[in-house]
Amino acid sequence: MARFVALIDWTDQGVRTAKDSVARVGQAREAFRTQGVTLEAVYWTLGGHDLVAIATAPDAESFAAATLQLAGGGNVRTTALRAFDEAEFGAILARLG
Repeated sequence: MARFVALIDWTDQGVRTAKDSVARVGQAREAFRTQGVTLEAVYWTLGGHDLVAIATAPDAESFAAATLQLAGGGNVRTTALRAFDEAEFGAILARLG
């Protein structure tokens, strides 16, 4: 499974309905499951982004579909980062020779 970090920002609509954001995460968790994506953790943050999420997916396409479906609700915009654990990154480094 591939791991992803999503940097999430509320849209104007998302800010107006911020009080519903905890419930929306529960809904997103269920919607992600239909794409084969597991939402491992969500954190509300201060600073440059409103939320940070960590998820696992079978592939980038599944994660992209899940985040597009999420953004389609009009409450958030996302930036996705592929994250590698130590073993995965070690395998990448091994390819360097």
